[in-house]
Amino acid sequence: MNFTHHFLASSMALLCAGAAVAQAPAPVNLVGRAVPEIEKLPAGPYRELVQYGHELTVRTFAHIGPEVQDVRRRLAGNNLACASCHQQNATKPFAMPWSGVSATFPQYRGREDDISTVEERVNGCMERSMSGKPLALDSREMKAFVTYISFLSQGIPVGAEVQGAGMVQSKMPNRRADTVAGGKVYEAKCSVCHGADGQGMRVGKVGDAQGYTFPPLWGPDSFNNGAGMNRLIMATRFVKHNMPLGSSHDAPQLSDDEAYDVAAFMLSKPRPIKANLEADFPARWNKPVDSAFPPYLLGASADQHRFGPYPPLVAKQKEMMEQLKAGAAAERAAAGKSAR
Repeated sequence: MNFTHHFLASSMALLCAGAAVAQAPAPVNLVGRAVPEIEKLPAGPYRELVQYGHELTVRTFAHIGPEVQDVRRRLAGNNLACASCHQQNATKPFAMPWSGVSATFPQYRGREDDISTVEERVNGCMERSMSGKPLALDSREMKAFVTYISFLSQGIPVGAEVQGAGMVQSKMPNRRADTVAGGKVYEAKCSVCHGADGQGMRVGKVGDAQGYTFPPLWGPDSFNNGAGMNRLIMATRFVKHNMPLGSSHDAPQLSDDEAYDVAAFMLSKPRPIKANLEADFPARWNKPVDSAFPPYLLGASADQHRFGPYPPLVAKQKEMMEQLKAGAAAERAAAGKSAR
């Protein structure tokens, strides 16, 4: 399939999604919304599976981490927890909460240029953020994750706009990120929890499968370079509204510039490498401009994709998409004439 055909196929998927949204129910706001309580569930297999999903979320390292005793269960490649990023048991608004996820999947995902299920999304995190292996679809762990996500999503209608999902879509400074300035922000605001060397604060010692009080931000026990958090725009938005501890979407502690620079400082450090990243975003036209791995299509340097400035790249990508739309329209018109 050529580039234009990729665009046509992907556009059709997005149009279909748009048609569904046109009939969507009223928006649901996660801010201030009560979180379902596991303790109120009746005893039985469902409650047990929800509880296990919660355990896997907050203590991933203890159940499927690389230090668990049973080597067959070492599915995560690092000792992070899902809740290291999906804060407050994956319920905190604008910290990539799982509340409402069941109402928004299956959905089109540019990374695969395909419709993805919740299970595929879970495995994407397993292979990237957790730097590990995919879960078997029929495994108790996969069923527990999906059941916990569904439990958190109860009462949210399919197709509803979920306000508080993802992260705050803040704008990026129109400059290259300053990793030196970011290092100073890190020392002043982050090192007390994550360590001067970025290796986090362990609960116990290496090998005990007890994870971290505060996770490492780089190095061998952190997320790999295929994770969404390895993209500077995404990392900046997360840091701005969730870090340091106690920050939120409506009470940030860092300025836009501080969040941008400290996120760049974090991402300038070494971390595990994921193989075959060139297969990500096969449609290419919808590859995020801060995806810092080839192939690059916008004529910019690898450094600019990694550290910005991003507004010029966003403008170039928008121009490319408009050209593709015009080309696709011309193809459809030509096909219509030949059919007549």
